[in-house]
Amino acid sequence: MEEMKKEIIKSEDERGASMLEYALLAALIAVVCIVAITFLGQQASVSFSRVGSSISGANG
Repeated sequence: MEEMKKEIIKSEDERGASMLEYALLAALIAVVCIVAITFLGQQASVSFSRVGSSISGANG
């Protein structure tokens, strides 16, 4: 009976550790996504501005 309690406690400790690891991994992925979106967003804005300027130049 005592061994069973130890196994349950050990299992709960490992579950908490893996939950923390998943949370850290999710946070890291979120940071990478935010940085990528920020960088790509600026690049896309520049590209759309160039296309818009060339379109309005062709119409004018």
